[in-house]
Amino acid sequence: MKILVTGGTGMVGSAFKAIKTKHELILVGSQDCNLLNSSDVLKMFNYHQPDAVIHLAAKVGGVKGNSEFVSDYFCQNILMNTHVLNSAKITNTSKVLSLLSTCIYPNNPDYPLTEDQIHNGEPHHSNFGYAYAKRMLEVHSRAIRQQYGYNYITAVPNNIYGINDDFDLENGHVIPAIIRKIWEAKITNTVPVFWGTGRPLREFTYSQDIAKSLMVLIDDNYDSHEPINIGNTAEFSIKEVVNKICNVLSYHGEVTWDESKPEGQFKKPSSNKKFLKLFPNTEYTNLDEGLEKTCKWFVSNYPKIRGY
Repeated sequence: MKILVTGGTGMVGSAFKAIKTKHELILVGSQDCNLLNSSDVLKMFNYHQPDAVIHLAAKVGGVKGNSEFVSDYFCQNILMNTHVLNSAKITNTSKVLSLLSTCIYPNNPDYPLTEDQIHNGEPHHSNFGYAYAKRMLEVHSRAIRQQYGYNYITAVPNNIYGINDDFDLENGHVIPAIIRKIWEAKITNTVPVFWGTGRPLREFTYSQDIAKSLMVLIDDNYDSHEPINIGNTAEFSIKEVVNKICNVLSYHGEVTWDESKPEGQFKKPSSNKKFLKLFPNTEYTNLDEGLEKTCKWFVSNYPKIRGY
């Protein structure tokens, strides 16, 4: 089967190179196609004629990026998602698997986060533009399924980290930003400053685990209209993550917390029971091992990293 992977040069897209698959993967990055241009996207689909699509491409970032560029995050993600799904439909691509995010869940849900709660209230104000765009990706997938009968499905990860992440200090996600801050504090003999109190809890999933889970959904023909949570549900505080990364990078200096800065929701634990019931052989990389691999890769490639 020929599978087109959007966001194929990003963190999760590049993780497909490290897993075994019987399929032909076409990893497409922003240099290959401008997903904001509908005609470019349709040309790409007509050229490759994929049997299936794994849609990973998105404009993403942390609390700061989502808060300061809320309109950009909404508009660009809506356009990319719409163009990919429409082009897939026009070219009769029968299966599309789109990656969502736990930020689509409402601000005041029942914990743990279960798939049936996605539209039960507004998302957190800190990233509502990105969250609503991702919600509409689920709605659009379900609408095409209902009207045209195509097997368009959606999966919900939690915080993803790993090799080839975006280490932008201003707009990057929490783990890559922490890694870069600590490393640069070490080599410049300065003190890293982190936002908030460090108390909020988060779940983290290694990028190769996400790639494997997505391939399982493709191979085992998951065909439900319902989204499915696929992330590792072990929780860690941001302060714990900072301490772990300090140990991995052998940074023994001070750490400062700026409590005047926002830090998002206190917790958002998710349930992966549905996924594990369907695929009981799933194994996740523990955080210590994943951080070791990610930090080793970062140090080996610094400063030639995304986001520098």
